[in-house]
Amino acid sequence: MSYAGLIRPVIDRVQVGARAAARPRVQAYYAGRGLRPGFESSFNFGLLARPMPADALADALVYTSGDMTDELEQGVAEVDADGAWRLTALGRELALAVQRMVAEAAEERWAAAPELLPGLTVVPRLAELVGRLLAPGIASAGPAFRAMAPVYEPADASPALRLTSRLGALRHHRADAHRAAWRAAGLTADGVRALPDGPRRRAIEDETNRRDEPVYAVLSPRERLELLAGLGALPG
Repeated sequence: MSYAGLIRPVIDRVQVGARAAARPRVQAYYAGRGLRPGFESSFNFGLLARPMPADALADALVYTSGDMTDELEQGVAEVDADGAWRLTALGRELALAVQRMVAEAAEERWAAAPELLPGLTVVPRLAELVGRLLAPGIASAGPAFRAMAPVYEPADASPALRLTSRLGALRHHRADAHRAAWRAAGLTADGVRALPDGPRRRAIEDETNRRDEPVYAVLSPRERLELLAGLGALPG
Protein backbone atom coordinates (compact mmCIF):
# COMPACT_ATOMS: atom_id res chain seq x y z
CA MET A 1 0.00 0.00 0.00
CA SER A 2 1.23 3.51 -0.77
CA TYR A 3 1.89 5.91 2.08
CA ALA A 4 -0.90 8.17 0.78
CA GLY A 5 -3.34 5.28 0.98
CA LEU A 6 -2.08 4.28 4.42
CA ILE A 7 -2.35 7.70 6.05
CA ARG A 8 -5.62 8.77 4.41
CA PRO A 9 -7.99 7.11 6.94
CA VAL A 10 -5.83 8.36 9.81
CA ILE A 11 -6.06 11.96 8.62
CA ASP A 12 -9.79 11.58 8.04
CA ARG A 13 -10.36 10.13 11.51
CA VAL A 14 -8.53 12.97 13.27
CA GLN A 15 -10.00 15.83 11.23
CA VAL A 16 -13.56 14.50 11.03
CA GLY A 17 -13.40 13.68 14.75
CA ALA A 18 -12.40 17.26 15.57
CA ARG A 19 -15.26 18.68 13.52
CA ALA A 20 -17.73 16.24 15.07
CA ALA A 21 -16.59 17.21 18.57
CA ALA A 22 -17.18 20.87 17.73
CA ARG A 23 -20.57 20.36 16.08
CA PRO A 24 -22.78 21.00 19.15
CA ARG A 25 -21.09 24.33 19.95
CA VAL A 26 -21.04 25.36 16.29
CA GLN A 27 -24.74 24.60 15.91
CA ALA A 28 -25.55 26.49 19.11
CA TYR A 29 -23.51 29.46 17.93
CA TYR A 30 -25.33 29.65 14.61
CA ALA A 31 -28.73 29.08 16.21
CA GLY A 32 -28.05 31.97 18.57
CA ARG A 33 -27.44 34.18 15.55
CA GLY A 34 -30.53 32.90 13.71
CA LEU A 35 -28.30 31.53 10.94
CA ARG A 36 -27.48 28.21 9.27
CA PRO A 37 -23.91 26.94 8.72
CA GLY A 38 -22.69 27.23 5.14
CA PHE A 39 -19.49 26.94 3.19
CA GLU A 40 -17.75 29.28 5.63
CA SER A 41 -18.00 26.58 8.30
CA SER A 42 -16.41 23.93 6.07
CA PHE A 43 -13.76 25.93 4.21
CA ASN A 44 -12.96 28.59 6.82
CA PHE A 45 -9.18 28.05 6.82
CA GLY A 46 -9.03 28.78 3.08
CA LEU A 47 -11.74 31.44 2.78
CA LEU A 48 -10.18 33.51 5.54
CA ALA A 49 -7.00 33.71 3.47
CA ARG A 50 -8.37 34.36 -0.03
CA PRO A 51 -11.50 34.33 -2.23
CA MET A 52 -12.49 30.91 -3.56
CA PRO A 53 -12.47 30.67 -7.36
CA ALA A 54 -15.62 29.32 -8.99
CA ASP A 55 -13.91 26.16 -10.29
CA ALA A 56 -12.52 25.39 -6.84
CA LEU A 57 -15.95 25.77 -5.25
CA ALA A 58 -17.57 23.62 -7.94
CA ASP A 59 -15.07 20.85 -7.28
CA ALA A 60 -15.34 21.11 -3.50
CA LEU A 61 -19.14 20.80 -3.74
CA VAL A 62 -19.25 18.25 -6.57
CA TYR A 63 -20.92 15.59 -4.40
CA THR A 64 -23.65 17.98 -3.25
CA SER A 65 -26.22 20.16 -4.95
CA GLY A 66 -23.72 23.03 -4.98
CA ASP A 67 -26.54 25.40 -4.04
CA MET A 68 -25.13 28.61 -2.57
CA THR A 69 -28.50 30.33 -2.03
CA ASP A 70 -28.19 30.26 1.77
CA GLU A 71 -24.78 31.90 1.73
CA LEU A 72 -26.05 34.75 -0.42
CA GLU A 73 -29.37 35.22 1.36
CA GLN A 74 -27.77 35.17 4.81
CA GLY A 75 -25.18 37.70 3.71
CA VAL A 76 -22.13 35.59 4.53
CA ALA A 77 -20.70 35.51 0.99
CA GLU A 78 -20.59 37.52 -2.20
CA VAL A 79 -19.30 36.93 -5.71
CA ASP A 80 -16.64 39.26 -7.07
CA ALA A 81 -16.15 40.44 -10.65
CA ASP A 82 -14.05 37.37 -11.47
CA GLY A 83 -16.74 34.95 -10.24
CA ALA A 84 -14.81 34.07 -7.09
CA TRP A 85 -16.63 33.66 -3.79
CA ARG A 86 -15.47 35.83 -0.91
CA LEU A 87 -16.59 36.24 2.68
CA THR A 88 -18.48 39.32 3.80
CA ALA A 89 -17.72 40.86 7.18
CA LEU A 90 -20.39 38.58 8.69
CA GLY A 91 -19.01 35.56 6.88
CA ARG A 92 -15.53 36.30 8.16
CA GLU A 93 -16.81 36.62 11.71
CA LEU A 94 -18.52 33.23 11.42
CA ALA A 95 -15.54 31.55 9.78
CA LEU A 96 -13.17 32.79 12.50
CA ALA A 97 -15.51 31.50 15.20
CA VAL A 98 -15.85 28.07 13.61
CA GLN A 99 -12.10 27.73 13.10
CA ARG A 100 -11.56 28.53 16.77
CA MET A 101 -14.34 26.22 18.00
CA VAL A 102 -13.04 23.25 16.01
CA ALA A 103 -9.57 23.79 17.47
CA GLU A 104 -10.91 24.12 21.01
CA ALA A 105 -13.00 20.97 20.70
CA ALA A 106 -10.02 19.07 19.29
CA GLU A 107 -7.75 20.28 22.07
CA GLU A 108 -10.23 19.15 24.71
CA ARG A 109 -10.54 15.74 23.08
CA TRP A 110 -6.79 15.27 22.66
CA ALA A 111 -6.09 16.42 26.22
CA ALA A 112 -8.31 13.58 27.45
CA ALA A 113 -6.12 10.93 25.82
CA PRO A 114 -5.10 7.99 28.01
CA GLU A 115 -1.86 8.53 29.90
CA LEU A 116 0.06 6.07 27.73
CA LEU A 117 -0.62 8.20 24.62
CA PRO A 118 1.20 11.49 23.92
CA GLY A 119 -1.95 13.61 23.63
CA LEU A 120 -1.35 17.33 23.30
CA THR A 121 2.43 17.06 23.62
CA VAL A 122 2.78 15.81 20.04
CA VAL A 123 0.43 18.36 18.44
CA PRO A 124 3.00 21.14 17.78
CA ARG A 125 5.29 18.70 15.97
CA LEU A 126 2.43 17.26 13.93
CA ALA A 127 1.32 20.77 12.96
CA GLU A 128 4.88 21.48 11.79
CA LEU A 129 5.05 18.32 9.68
CA VAL A 130 1.66 18.89 8.05
CA GLY A 131 2.53 22.54 7.44
CA ARG A 132 5.59 21.48 5.47
CA LEU A 133 3.37 19.53 3.07
CA LEU A 134 1.10 22.37 2.04
CA ALA A 135 3.25 24.73 -0.03
CA PRO A 136 4.93 22.05 -2.20
CA GLY A 137 1.59 20.26 -2.48
CA ILE A 138 0.26 23.05 -4.70
CA ALA A 139 2.38 21.71 -7.58
CA SER A 140 0.50 18.39 -7.61
CA ALA A 141 -2.92 19.66 -6.55
CA GLY A 142 -6.14 20.64 -8.26
CA PRO A 143 -8.22 23.79 -7.82
CA ALA A 144 -9.79 22.96 -4.44
CA PHE A 145 -6.49 22.46 -2.65
CA ARG A 146 -5.02 25.59 -4.23
CA ALA A 147 -7.97 27.52 -2.78
CA MET A 148 -7.32 26.09 0.69
CA ALA A 149 -3.56 26.41 1.07
CA PRO A 150 -1.70 28.10 2.60
CA VAL A 151 -4.27 28.21 5.38
CA TYR A 152 -5.25 31.25 7.40
CA GLU A 153 -3.90 31.17 10.95
CA PRO A 154 -4.35 34.05 13.41
CA ALA A 155 -1.23 35.40 15.08
CA ASP A 156 -2.17 33.72 18.36
CA ALA A 157 -3.09 30.38 16.76
CA SER A 158 -2.77 27.43 19.12
CA PRO A 159 -1.04 24.24 17.98
CA ALA A 160 -4.48 22.60 17.82
CA LEU A 161 -5.78 25.34 15.52
CA ARG A 162 -2.75 25.03 13.28
CA LEU A 163 -3.08 21.25 13.07
CA THR A 164 -6.84 21.11 12.47
CA SER A 165 -6.69 23.84 9.82
CA ARG A 166 -3.71 22.32 8.04
CA LEU A 167 -5.23 18.85 8.07
CA GLY A 168 -8.44 20.33 6.70
CA ALA A 169 -6.53 21.74 3.75
CA LEU A 170 -4.48 18.57 3.27
CA ARG A 171 -7.64 16.49 2.85
CA HIS A 172 -8.44 18.58 -0.22
CA HIS A 173 -5.20 17.46 -1.89
CA ARG A 174 -6.50 13.90 -1.84
CA ALA A 175 -10.00 15.04 -2.80
CA ASP A 176 -8.55 16.73 -5.89
CA ALA A 177 -6.60 13.55 -6.67
CA HIS A 178 -9.74 11.44 -6.35
CA ARG A 179 -11.80 13.69 -8.62
CA ALA A 180 -9.01 13.65 -11.22
CA ALA A 181 -8.86 9.85 -11.03
CA TRP A 182 -12.55 9.19 -11.58
CA ARG A 183 -12.82 11.84 -14.26
CA ALA A 184 -9.90 10.25 -16.11
CA ALA A 185 -11.84 6.98 -15.91
CA GLY A 186 -14.80 8.64 -17.64
CA LEU A 187 -17.03 8.76 -14.57
CA THR A 188 -19.23 11.44 -13.03
CA ALA A 189 -19.73 12.16 -9.33
CA ASP A 190 -22.91 10.08 -9.35
CA GLY A 191 -21.16 7.35 -11.30
CA VAL A 192 -18.29 6.95 -8.90
CA ARG A 193 -20.60 6.92 -5.90
CA ALA A 194 -22.62 4.13 -7.49
CA LEU A 195 -19.55 2.12 -8.48
CA PRO A 196 -19.51 -1.24 -6.66
CA ASP A 197 -16.44 -2.75 -5.07
CA GLY A 198 -14.33 -4.43 -7.69
CA PRO A 199 -11.41 -3.95 -10.06
CA ARG A 200 -12.66 -0.65 -11.49
CA ARG A 201 -13.10 0.98 -8.08
CA ARG A 202 -9.75 -0.38 -6.91
CA ALA A 203 -8.11 1.06 -10.02
CA ILE A 204 -9.56 4.50 -9.19
CA GLU A 205 -8.30 4.26 -5.62
CA ASP A 206 -4.85 3.21 -6.85
CA GLU A 207 -4.79 6.17 -9.25
CA THR A 208 -5.93 8.46 -6.43
CA ASN A 209 -3.04 7.26 -4.28
CA ARG A 210 -0.61 7.80 -7.16
CA ARG A 211 -1.78 11.38 -7.62
CA ASP A 212 -1.85 12.07 -3.87
CA GLU A 213 1.55 10.52 -3.08
CA PRO A 214 3.79 13.43 -4.25
CA VAL A 215 2.54 15.72 -1.48
CA TYR A 216 4.42 13.58 1.06
CA ALA A 217 7.76 13.57 -0.79
CA VAL A 218 9.03 16.56 1.20
CA LEU A 219 9.15 14.42 4.36
CA SER A 220 11.87 11.87 5.04
CA PRO A 221 10.88 8.23 5.64
CA ARG A 222 11.38 8.75 9.37
CA GLU A 223 9.20 11.88 9.33
CA ARG A 224 6.45 10.11 7.41
CA LEU A 225 6.45 7.37 10.04
CA GLU A 226 6.42 10.02 12.79
CA LEU A 227 3.42 11.75 11.19
CA LEU A 228 1.50 8.51 10.76
CA ALA A 229 2.19 7.35 14.32
CA GLY A 230 1.54 10.74 15.88
CA LEU A 231 -1.82 11.24 14.16
CA GLY A 232 -2.72 7.64 14.89
CA ALA A 233 -2.15 8.22 18.60
CA LEU A 234 -4.57 11.16 18.78
CA PRO A 235 -8.13 10.38 19.87
CA GLY A 236 -10.41 10.62 16.86
